[in-house]
Amino acid sequence: MKAYYQLSGEEVLREVNGSEEPLTKEQISENQRKYGPNELTEGKKKTTFQIFLEQYKDFLVIILIIAAIASGFMGDIESAAVIVIVITMNAILGTVQTVKAESSLASLKKLSGPEAKVLRDGVVVPIPSSEVTVGDIIMLEAGDYIPADGRILECASMKVDESALTGESLGVEKTTDVIEQDEVPLGDRINMVYSGSFLTYGRGSFVVTEIGMNTEVGKIASLLKTTSEKKTPLQVNLDQFGQKLSILILVFCAILFGISVFRGENIGNAFLFAVALAVAAIPEALSSIVTIVLSFGTQKMAKEHAIVRKLQAVEGLGSVSIICSDKTGTLTQNKMTVEHYYVDGQSISADKIDLRDPSQSRLLISSILCNDSTNIDGVEIGDPTETALINLGSSLGLDPEEVRVKYPRESENPFDSDRKMMATKHSLNGVPTMIVKGAVDVLLNRTDWVEMNGGRLMRSQKRQEE
Repeated sequence: MKAYYQLSGEEVLREVNGSEEPLTKEQISENQRKYGPNELTEGKKKTTFQIFLEQYKDFLVIILIIAAIASGFMGDIESAAVIVIVITMNAILGTVQTVKAESSLASLKKLSGPEAKVLRDGVVVPIPSSEVTVGDIIMLEAGDYIPADGRILECASMKVDESALTGESLGVEKTTDVIEQDEVPLGDRINMVYSGSFLTYGRGSFVVTEIGMNTEVGKIASLLKTTSEKKTPLQVNLDQFGQKLSILILVFCAILFGISVFRGENIGNAFLFAVALAVAAIPEALSSIVTIVLSFGTQKMAKEHAIVRKLQAVEGLGSVSIICSDKTGTLTQNKMTVEHYYVDGQSISADKIDLRDPSQSRLLISSILCNDSTNIDGVEIGDPTETALINLGSSLGLDPEEVRVKYPRESENPFDSDRKMMATKHSLNGVPTMIVKGAVDVLLNRTDWVEMNGGRLMRSQKRQEE
């Protein structure tokens, strides 16, 4: 059987829907029962009591428990009580911190629960992404979250951010064309979209082919569930320290016990003295101090908007000195900023742009109008280059929305990878004007003259000057 990217949109629709029409209500209910909800299933969560018991797995804590039991048997109730109180407080502190981190993550998941615009009964309706099922036709606009894997049916200059899957920060240009090759890598399936991605540019639609754990991101989640839990460097070091210290203390206690017996002391008193020495030598507060210090670390990370799920991970994160990666946009904010403007034959620093200058003002207004990105209340939607242009306008006191209302878009030719340019039509001061942006070589080949210092420089004249 051919992969979905090797089939046309109509063939995929017939494959998953049985026809080229949108799903009926009966088909939707049947598919939802058959395929289940569009969610990533989580492994069995640990109860608070299990998390509490896990705090006692540390080797040093186990030695302290043994020492407390021994102290109790020998009648030293005060020492036993102190040890039990210390290790219990340590366990409670670790449990509270872990539960808080889990609840914070759960809150983030609820906040990030996206919606999907689905074609139902000929009408586009928003529904929770968990209700999306195989065969649904999803409508996409710039900024939309892609809730499931699917084959693209319509594509108008679509660019998709697939960094969560491929690590590639640049938007991937999509198409509806059939891919003939076999075994095409995920990043090269340009007629498919995948769950966890975002549409950064253009608009279109796709038919859902996989949901939930059957999506590409679901397969990654399945692999993560099968991985074994490893100890952090701090846990390893503490275990090794606890073992060495315990062996050393036991050896000394055994020697002292032997000396006491050899000197003719009562065996019971000698043993009690050895146990008391062991309890005194073991640093009961070490685990508590480590837990408290790590909890301070998690609080500082939380202030920087980073939630640490396990206390010990803070130390591992703090040990990192260098991260090597070729995916700069994935690890960084993937934001662009305008540094220089080229107007009237000179390069102007962005912070020295003067909107009172007609040429500079006109270029900035044009870059806002021939632009599909938005930045509303700090939420940026669109191509990073376009976002940088409207952010420049905002920083100079020019509201992009007001500019767009003043000069509304009358028509447009969206960016196309073949034409390598985008054009929008507006009325500027009553004059119908087409604003075009794109690749420099393409635009220069279509240019007859360049406006410079209030005059027109013909292309032939410009060549002579160059």
